[in-house]
Amino acid sequence: MSENVRRVVSVIVVNEASVLSRITDLFSARGYNITSLTVAPIPESKYSRLTIVTSGSVRVIEQITKQLHKLIPVLKVYEHADLVEKEMALVKFPITENISDINAICEAYNGRIVNVGNDVIITMVADEPKRVEHYLEAIRRYNPKEIVRSGAVALER
Repeated sequence: MSENVRRVVSVIVVNEASVLSRITDLFSARGYNITSLTVAPIPESKYSRLTIVTSGSVRVIEQITKQLHKLIPVLKVYEHADLVEKEMALVKFPITENISDINAICEAYNGRIVNVGNDVIITMVADEPKRVEHYLEAIRRYNPKEIVRSGAVALER
């Protein structure tokens, strides 16, 4: 039995209606899981970049990329080998928590306090996915009220 591996795949597509639906349908129909999906237009073009984080055996990952190549609005598919990958998390804390402690932890994970209101403190951290995960573990003791985590974005070196 083959070992499941985590993979980041980028897909360049024509930015038009139903493209995202067709790609997610491809994954769904074959029983592949999407761990993370981020989509954004490519500046000054009619294209978008999808960054898909998935996992599976080497054979499954090959099958995913082959099937993606067959979709008509897809221009390019590539599995990242040497990449820079980042993710972001926004976290809301009660104002009663220690702001200086929270800020110190944020700074250790490439983050900062981005908003202080009457009742809440909101922080933002942008780093490698594993480090974002570690940040979220570290701040648990400060009673986060809400956590929003983005999908991964990646670029080949």
